Amino acid sequence: MSFIIKLQNIWKSFPDGENRRNEVLRGINLEVGLGEFVAIKGASGAGKTTLLNILGTLLRPDSGSYLLADTEMTTPGLDFSFIRNKQIGFVFQDHRLMPQLTALENILLPVLARKEEAGQDEIAKAGHLMELTGIAHLAKQYPATLSGGEASRVAVCRALVMEPLLLLADEPTGQLDADNARGIARLLAEINGRLQTTIIMVTHSDETSSAAQRILTLKEGLLQ
Repeated sequence: MSFIIKLQNIWKSFPDGENRRNEVLRGINLEVGLGEFVAIKGASGAGKTTLLNILGTLLRPDSGSYLLADTEMTTPGLDFSFIRNKQIGFVFQDHRLMPQLTALENILLPVLARKEEAGQDEIAKAGHLMELTGIAHLAKQYPATLSGGEASRVAVCRALVMEPLLLLADEPTGQLDADNARGIARLLAEINGRLQTTIIMVTHSDETSSAAQRILTLKEGLLQ
């Protein structure tokens, strides 16, 4: 198997307010194959979001190695904003849609971060993703008019529009009812199968994690 991610001995701690350090990650080792869908489970406060933020280059580890497609992500001076825009897609629990933009415009935001307007190919790509996720009819609607499940699908399309190497999902079903949660979990599995996008999802839900090909548990700062 060709590996897209290799973590070796990743440590991360934070001050606890009493001149001590709270060790959240305590020597994480992880290999993820190209096109794999991995779920990481853990209780609240286990460090799931910290780990995801390190994978997304939003946070740097205290020590250890992180290879993404053979590039060492702990190297000083890397253009992390470019890496996040081109190589990593994010799906957050709260969607983070811009209320003044339509669903289509929200999906195209990663494109507009690099250029003044989207080209026809990029608009067509966004349209294809909306068809794939069943929301093509919502292209001109604004976030306030969308259901939670529809907003989640817009967020998934936005994360995929740059054709990233890696899709990171942080509790993507956390604010959804049971039916919509199942729908988003199935959608991520379908995207993984059809587009071969590598996905790492953190969740506390047994049902949501069951959509993944491999399930790991983060406990006491270590993956099990």
